[in-house]
Amino acid sequence: MALVSLRNVTKSYPPSARGGAPVVAVDDVSLDIEAGDVYGIIGYSGAGKSTLVRLVNALEPVTGGTVTVDGRELSSLSERELREVRRGIGMIFQQFNLFDAKTVRQNVAYPLKVAGWAKADIGARVDELLDFVGLADKARAYPDQLSGGQKQRVGIARALATRPSILLADEATSALDPETTQEVLALLSRVNREQGVTMVVITHEMDVIQSLATKVAVMEDGRVIESGDVFDVFSQPRNAASERFVSTVVKGVPSPAELAVLRERHEGRIATFSFRDGDASQARVFLELAQAGLEFELVYGGINDIRGRAFGHLTLAIRGEDAAIDGALARIAELVDVTEAR
Repeated sequence: MALVSLRNVTKSYPPSARGGAPVVAVDDVSLDIEAGDVYGIIGYSGAGKSTLVRLVNALEPVTGGTVTVDGRELSSLSERELREVRRGIGMIFQQFNLFDAKTVRQNVAYPLKVAGWAKADIGARVDELLDFVGLADKARAYPDQLSGGQKQRVGIARALATRPSILLADEATSALDPETTQEVLALLSRVNREQGVTMVVITHEMDVIQSLATKVAVMEDGRVIESGDVFDVFSQPRNAASERFVSTVVKGVPSPAELAVLRERHEGRIATFSFRDGDASQARVFLELAQAGLEFELVYGGINDIRGRAFGHLTLAIRGEDAAIDGALARIAELVDVTEAR
């Protein structure tokens, strides 16, 4: 059984103007999130991502369909039972949401006090968490004395305080610079790997999905338009919106306009070789070209790695006799996908 299961979930709000249509934020979404997943939900602003999170942690009720968390269907629960479910769900935010008047230690301790932990147990748990996130030396500092990355580490420690089984991260790195983002993503990966916490990561940044997630759902206009293993969605997107996201981190086959520029800059015939995990290596392709006596240069594209699985597209300008090029491309086409520009 999935740890989190959504079935035909919709969420709509009253019309903004009298006589208008209801505003549909989430539209017939079905997803299964297994224990141990890092499940990325990606989409542009207004796609419905954050609303979906609020349905999972029962901050808002669904309009239709069902949300089941750890075997409990949320719409059937009382408010007291919903509070119990929420205690098993941690949350981290884009703007950190720390208490400015409380120290780092007090911020992390807060949910434990609310949950009724004993004072001695609170102290031990806070020490453990601050050590885990690398902020033991900042226990007495206040949020305005911390960098953005340190604030988010406090947010992560606080979200983990009550030992939740699920962690929801809503644009958790959007306010951070690239280097700090990578540090926070590495910490979240440790949370998943070492503490076994299942994560739902809401983002509009594809590189966050590439670095952290195991599975991904792409949202547009409230609907999930594509979902699956991150490697599969990245390497073979089936939807135009998915392709737009993937293109932000993966250069694919050159567009007609890009091909026109490449032809002006490079002599020879232009062909794109598409690689996926399990295909022949780049070295094998290059060897085939070299053994055919052909000259070639890389003019576009690149190879990406997701959790040790490689994929990508390399576009080469190839020079030599047409017959030799034809023969080499035919042999290579038995090893990888080949697209020659015409």
